[in-house]
Amino acid sequence: MSEAYSLYALNNLVRRVLQDRVDGQYWIQAELSEVRANAAGHCFVEFVQNDEQSGVLIAKARGTIWNNVWRLLKPYFEESTGRPFSAGIRVQVLVSVQFHELYGYSLTVHDVDPTYTLGDLVRNRQQILKQLESEGVLTLNKELPMPELPGRVAVISSSSAAGYGDFVHQLTHHPKGYHFEVKLFPAVMQGDQVEASILSAFDAIMEQMDHFDVVVIIRGGGAVSDLTGFDTYLLASACAQFPLPLITGIGHERDDTVIDAVSHTRVKTPTAAAALLLSCYEEADRRLENLQSQLQQRVERRLLTAHRQLDQYRTALPQRVYQRLSTSRSRLQQLQETLQHEVRFRLTDNRIRLQTLQGQLRQEVGTRLLTSQNRLITLQEQLIRGWRHRLTEEQHRLAISSQRLKDASPERLLARGYSLTLKEGRIIKEASQLNPGDQIETRFRSGRVTSTVTEKQQP
Repeated sequence: MSEAYSLYALNNLVRRVLQDRVDGQYWIQAELSEVRANAAGHCFVEFVQNDEQSGVLIAKARGTIWNNVWRLLKPYFEESTGRPFSAGIRVQVLVSVQFHELYGYSLTVHDVDPTYTLGDLVRNRQQILKQLESEGVLTLNKELPMPELPGRVAVISSSSAAGYGDFVHQLTHHPKGYHFEVKLFPAVMQGDQVEASILSAFDAIMEQMDHFDVVVIIRGGGAVSDLTGFDTYLLASACAQFPLPLITGIGHERDDTVIDAVSHTRVKTPTAAAALLLSCYEEADRRLENLQSQLQQRVERRLLTAHRQLDQYRTALPQRVYQRLSTSRSRLQQLQETLQHEVRFRLTDNRIRLQTLQGQLRQEVGTRLLTSQNRLITLQEQLIRGWRHRLTEEQHRLAISSQRLKDASPERLLARGYSLTLKEGRIIKEASQLNPGDQIETRFRSGRVTSTVTEKQQP
């Protein structure tokens, strides 16, 4: 029988073998199933990996992030990704393998690559939008017509949020005193309950949908990491298929959520959402003022023309009488009585004709004014709808182009954790461009360093 090992001796042997064979640091990709920080400032995590086909757990390991690393890694990761370093996300971390006789196998975390997690978040958003597109519901809410006077507003927000107060104040303190009926449907606007809370508010609005023109989802400022609750498939699907136009003012200009992408209109802040509703009333005011001015001008021109025609008739009638009298002077003595009778008859007849003509003229002027007014209103409505559609398309194209420019900028790449290496002011793309002894400059998101090449390796 061979010599028996004590448990400590066996574990010590395993530790020495691992130190000899698994020395150094390794980049690994895994999902965080647990993240727990203690009072001493250390963070303890659990890494897991599931089979991509079956979803069955196939690997698990404990991990430790010591205080000196955790206090730098946590803010760096959250600032870069906009998400908390918490359970449920996939990460790429630099680890070394540890084995302790008492505590067993574990991984010590030295660094994290936020671009991997950021890419995973982007892929998740794109996957949700692609699924909605394949279901044919992606742009349903955007295709709904915005009411000309959206005065009945359902608001989904936190009742204590400053953004909701700013929204209501903006609507109720306009100089022209436009009337709005605003009803709040309270919801949780950050954390794990965002999805369920907003879906519950949707159900409540649906029960009295005929009482509202639009729905506004607003949230004030706060950490970018609080926006994760708005990037879920169920919430995005509900927003895309909601039967009333949705306006989102989540409160972050540079960070779009999935529900921003499917809502009818996305604005920057709650006050911007109020300004959008007010602009509909202001535009209607301008249209009414223009119509009133145009109608008044047309009526004045018509009346002026009618007065001129009446003056011409008044002037022409005596002239005709005088001509008749002048022609009949030679017969005046013989036909005086007959002529007097005839003059009286003609004067009476002309008065009747003039009255008839005036009535017909007034009727014709009224009819033409009404016809012109209807044509003008129809034409203006067509022009407004055409320009509103054209403006929406151009704003959409401009938003897409602006976002693409921002995504392609060097500053955005640096903010994601990349760096730029330059020699004599020129960007270095390959190691073959450098030689030992060359001085190079490396730029980061914040700051730069200058270094000297001591060795280079080429593939």
